[in-house]
Amino acid sequence: MSNSNIKILLVDDEPDIVEFLGYNLKKEGYEVLSASNGKDAIEIAKKEIPQLIVLDVMMPDMDGIETCREIREQKGLQDVLIAFLTARSEDYTQIAGFEVGADDYITKPIKPRVFMSRVKALLRRLQSTTNTDSNVEFGDIRIDKEKHMVFKGVEEINLPKKEFRLFSLLSSKPGKVFTREYILEKVWGDEVVVGDRTIDVHIRKLREKIGDNYFKTVKGVGYKFEF
Repeated sequence: MSNSNIKILLVDDEPDIVEFLGYNLKKEGYEVLSASNGKDAIEIAKKEIPQLIVLDVMMPDMDGIETCREIREQKGLQDVLIAFLTARSEDYTQIAGFEVGADDYITKPIKPRVFMSRVKALLRRLQSTTNTDSNVEFGDIRIDKEKHMVFKGVEEINLPKKEFRLFSLLSSKPGKVFTREYILEKVWGDEVVVGDRTIDVHIRKLREKIGDNYFKTVKGVGYKFEF
């Protein structure tokens, strides 16, 4: 997918911010849409279906958290990438953002080069999300989903069923933070989970077998896979 085919919606009540970020995105060839409030953002998103929404948290009337929640409830927008843009860095704000479906958090003020790097990292997830091949590769790691096998280089890594399902979930969207509640729902379903540390134990085993640097803990929220 070329940059010209990628729509990015900027939502901020400060025109200078929208203009600044929009200028840098357009230089890279992206199609840029903009809104100054949450209500307009939802309507534009429903009409245009952007690949990425960069959403300010602190807006009047409808803040970014509520806007994100409503966007995620719209048919066709559940999988749109959403990155919060905010000057606030408190843990509870980030936790609230991830809980309503945010994919990333970008803190103001931000330099153009850093902003573009984050945008490109987010958009790389589109490739892994749309990849229907049973073989998925991340550097020297290869996942054969059909055969439930994982390889690191030429070495086969033996993963029990739950570890494989957990790894497959996290690696389905590299960089995305998965909440503990979502992980439990998708990996364990209706099974009775004994103890609050079940996920932590499985993450520890994945780190030991695949590599500690691939699995990141997001305090108070959950985990993500990075490569």
